[in-house]
Amino acid sequence: MTDQALMFVAAVLAFGLVLLLFAALRERLDALPVPAALKGTPIALVTAGLLALAFVGVIGVPATLPIWLGLAALVLMAGALAAGLSRASRRVRVKGDALVARIDAVMPQTQCGQCGYPGCRPYARAIAEGMADINQCPPGGEAGVRALAQLLGREPRPLSAEHGVEKPPQVARIREDECIGCVKCIAACPVDAIIGAPKRLHVIIEDLCTGCELCIAPCPVDCIDLVPAEPLAQSRWTR
Repeated sequence: MTDQALMFVAAVLAFGLVLLLFAALRERLDALPVPAALKGTPIALVTAGLLALAFVGVIGVPATLPIWLGLAALVLMAGALAAGLSRASRRVRVKGDALVARIDAVMPQTQCGQCGYPGCRPYARAIAEGMADINQCPPGGEAGVRALAQLLGREPRPLSAEHGVEKPPQVARIREDECIGCVKCIAACPVDAIIGAPKRLHVIIEDLCTGCELCIAPCPVDCIDLVPAEPLAQSRWTR
C-alpha cells in the first residue's frame, strides 16, 4: 500500500475518532456548569475547533516520519484529551452538585413552580448554572433573595414581579362538607400533603402543606381555601 493510501486510511480513522470523541464530549458538556452565554452551540463550536486543531496538527506530521507514528500520536492525544476532560468533568460536577445542594438548602421548599421551574431543586440547579436569577422565588421573599446573594457573593436584587409577590406563610384547607372526592387535588400536590380516596373525603395534612396553591385550580367545586399557617407549619419556611 502506498504512502498516499496509508495517509488516506489514517485520515479516515482519525476523523472517525474525532467524531466519536466529539459526540461523547457533547454529552458531558450538557452536564457542566457552562456560562449561559456559551451554552449550546457556542461551546460546541469551541470544542469542535479544538478537536479540529488536534486533528490537523497530527495529519500535518512530516512525511519523513512513518504514517503509523502519526496515527499513534493522534490516538494518544485523543485518549489523553478524553481522559483529562472526563476527570475535569467529574470534579466540576461534584463541585456543581455541592453548590446546588447549598442553594437548595436556602429555598423554602414550597415546590410551587412560581420561579418557572418544576421545583426548588431544579431552580437551584438553574441558578448554579447561570440560567436563572436569584430573585425568582416569591415564597422565599426578599429574605430569600438576600440569603442567596450572600451565599453566591452577588448583590441582592428586588423580587421579580414577573414571578409573583411575597405572601405570608399559608396552608391549604378543604371545606369537608363540599368535597366530592375527585382526587384532582391529590394529583396536583407536589409534597403529598393530601390524603383521600376516590369519592371519599380528602384531608390536607397542614404540617406538610407548603401553601404552593397548586391544588386550588384543579378543584372542580372550589372547596379549598388558603389560610394563614399555624406556627408549626410556619417552621417549614424558617431557615
